[in-house]
Amino acid sequence: MSELRGTMMQFPVAGANAPAGLATGYLSLPPSGSGPGLILLQEWWGLVDHIKQVADRLAAEGYVVLAPDLYRGASTSSPDDAQRLMMALDLPFAAQAMGGAADWLHAHEAVHPKRVGAMGFCMGGQLALYAATVHPEAIDAVVDFYGVFNPHVPVDLRQLRAPVLAHFGVHDRSIPREQAERLLRDITHAGADCDGYFYEAGHAFFNDSRPAVYDAAAAALAWNRTLPFLHSTLATH
Repeated sequence: MSELRGTMMQFPVAGANAPAGLATGYLSLPPSGSGPGLILLQEWWGLVDHIKQVADRLAAEGYVVLAPDLYRGASTSSPDDAQRLMMALDLPFAAQAMGGAADWLHAHEAVHPKRVGAMGFCMGGQLALYAATVHPEAIDAVVDFYGVFNPHVPVDLRQLRAPVLAHFGVHDRSIPREQAERLLRDITHAGADCDGYFYEAGHAFFNDSRPAVYDAAAAALAWNRTLPFLHSTLATH
């Protein structure tokens, strides 16, 4: 595992579900010292080292990356526990934390231009879409890696303004291709720009900390599509 380069920090959050007025997240800064902002949203495992490593990779590409801890300190490597954590997600707090992360990035002197994207994996893919619908004025682009369709996270695509890039595995048992294609159609019908890609891989193919599901070729191709998308939607404005 590569050494983590970012730091854990706290940022302000408004709302009754954050009584202390703060949330915690992992912040990774670009070597150049400035760049567009990017909220990185965790898989159902929690804010684990894999997500922090992805944050570092994105920071190395020139982004100010903040990965909020939506489980407030909890994480697991057990699928059963991860399922329980995901289903018990405090959605009002998550919405407030993602909005707080967007506001913090917009206000931070290192974020230039003042544009912020949301990117997530698994549960976080759906939350990235959700963030862009509940905070449409603050989220300028969305990247959804095989977002899990959690019925407790209602995504009102009518509120979506940001362009979307989505990645799915053809052999994903969690999300049948028909379901993913329906999401892509619904995003387009809602009026948002959307590009979706399917890979000869299963669920979580980008997660190189899980050899049983990681697909190096699919992960590299998805990464090489994601970077130009982020550059065109966030960095060139």
